[in-house]
This record gives sequence, C-alpha cells and structure tokens, in this order.
Amino acid sequence: MKMHSFVAAANIGFLLLLMAGSAAECAELKVLAANGIQAVVEDLGPKFERATGHKLVITFSTGGATVKRVQDDEVADVVIAPRPGIDRLVKDGKVSADNVTALASTGISVAIRKGTPKPDISSPEALKRTLLAAKTITYLNPVDGAASGIHFAKVLDRLGIAIEMKSKTIFAPLTGAVGVLVANGEAEIGVLQYQLLFSIPGIEIIGPLPGDLQDSTVFSAAIMSGAREAEASKAFITFLRTPEAAAVIKAKGMEPSIP
Repeated sequence: MKMHSFVAAANIGFLLLLMAGSAAECAELKVLAANGIQAVVEDLGPKFERATGHKLVITFSTGGATVKRVQDDEVADVVIAPRPGIDRLVKDGKVSADNVTALASTGISVAIRKGTPKPDISSPEALKRTLLAAKTITYLNPVDGAASGIHFAKVLDRLGIAIEMKSKTIFAPLTGAVGVLVANGEAEIGVLQYQLLFSIPGIEIIGPLPGDLQDSTVFSAAIMSGAREAEASKAFITFLRTPEAAAVIKAKGMEPSIP
C-alpha cells in the first residue's frame, strides 16, 4: 500500500472511531414538563439536541399531572414544573434539593375578546364586581392539576363568589383553549398564566390579577435521584440557563430566573 493511501485509510479509521465515540456519549433524556413552559422547551430542545447530539424525549402535561407521574414512580431524568410541585418531590425523596434549578417565572393574567369594553380589575373588589357582572368566564379546571386553575379557584373562594361563578364557568379542556374560547366569544373573561395568553390572536390582556390575589409561578428543573443520564441532564439544565435561553424565555412571555 502506498504511503498516502495508508495515511488516508488511517485518517478515515480515526474519524470512524471518533464518530463511534461520539455516538456512545450521546444520551437519550426523558423529560417530563409542565404545559406552562412548553413553548420554551419546544424552542430550546432542538437547539440543545443539535449542539450536543443528545436526544430529548419530552412529555407535557399540567404541572400537577407532571408531578403525580413522578410520585407514581414513572422513570425520568429531568422534571420541569412549578416550584411547589418540585418541592413535593424533594420532600418525597424523588429529587435532591441540590439538583433543583429555577428557570423562569410568570404571573396570572385576565383576558377579554379584542374590541370589547375593558372591565375594571384594578383591585380585588373591582375584579369581584367584574366577575359577577360577566355572563361567562373560563379558566383551567383545578381538578386537572393546572397551577393557574388551582390558584384562581382559591381567588374565587377568597372573594366569596365561588358558588355564584359555578354556573358561569366554562372549564377549558386544554391549556390553549382558554384564549380561544375568549377570542371566539364563548367566554367573556379568561384567566390564565400570561405566557399562555399573550400570543393568542383575537384577545386582549387587560392586566394581571390585582394586588395580593396575584400568584407568581416559578418553573424549576430538577434532575431525578437515580437519573440514568445525570451528566447529560446537567448539560440540558445548564443550556436552559444560557443567555440564548434567557432570550427565548423572554420572547415566550416569561421572565428568566437570574443565574
């Protein structure tokens, strides 16, 4: 064999070894994530895969359902959910507190159909009057484990109008349906986390829940105790805290957590 042919063959062999090594290092991460951060993860996930060669297998559901899957011993590498749910997993021993990282935060907003008169929600009393005057409202069913639905049900209790609002309530079957029901005129008022409303056409966000009725939700990522791909999981969470990720989080209507 001529020398240049030998060198070429050796180089090809070396490249094949590198490719095999890279393939061996690539991991498949199972991620369970709350609907509230779906737009962010769907944007950043493919970018992480291209940058690292790792593969993400992601399942989205409500925050409560996401946490329950882990409590029911479903195997996962990373869980992303509102912080109270992550704290329950820490208490249950499913996650170490050292492996929890805050990613983004959001609040709950009120929306109406675009072009309709803006009701007053500037204070708890004003919000109460507006809700009582509305023919229909929509939000996520708290039974399904949605953080905004659970909180807004508590708001109605606190305002003392939970019973009066039952007949006016249309529970949205899916997270994205809250804005759609308002846009279509099927519900006068929609209540949901801001990032899930702000890009829906045909609606107008008139403001956040007033005063101490507001609830700020922090979405946190946790590496599961005994995660099969711990190092790749760390790399994924580190990627979610980069300046590029922060820009995406802002573009999707949330506030990135400060590193």
